[in-house]
Amino acid sequence: MSAEPNPFALRSAPDISLEELKARPVKPGQASFYFFDNHFQHNAVKVLPGEYFVTNENVMLITVLGSCIAACLWDSRVGVGGMNRFRLPEGDSNDMSGRYGSYAMELLINEMMKLGARREFLQAKIFGGGRVISSFTNLNVGERNTEFVRDYLRTERIPVVSEDVIDILAGQAALVGPAGKAVVTPLAPPQTHAMGAR
Repeated sequence: MSAEPNPFALRSAPDISLEELKARPVKPGQASFYFFDNHFQHNAVKVLPGEYFVTNENVMLITVLGSCIAACLWDSRVGVGGMNRFRLPEGDSNDMSGRYGSYAMELLINEMMKLGARREFLQAKIFGGGRVISSFTNLNVGERNTEFVRDYLRTERIPVVSEDVIDILAGQAALVGPAGKAVVTPLAPPQTHAMGAR
């Protein structure tokens, strides 16, 4: 019996080994935790809070979300995609870190453009912004993050083709950057709903 094809493997994107990924220099704020994901049978990089990752290669970007937002952007024309994960919409103007959406979005887009992407061809999927601690009613960080990223993308004229935001559950988001294929897996209850590129 032959093995089932990996739905996240891209014929048009070049494969890359974990050894090759680990040997590359790491830019400030760039995710660098590389591993083989047994569930998806795919080389992957974990994007932690304040980090981003951009690629034109066949690698999966994975993050775990609560109130944070992961913005997943891709340009299917040139096969470039990326993900960031930010904690708050905005911060101190002197704090240039990916923890804040205002900086994280510009960093993600600029790094994608270095690989050949163009703003006018970008599409987006957004995940997270959850209200994972129900007792926090006055300061709903997840809703603020969601409102920020929607407004930002609207201003930049980047269409949001799908989203999974403002839930009460934490979840895992996974993206194969070059194709914009994404899947979100709530951490509880165990249920998966796929969001393919449109």
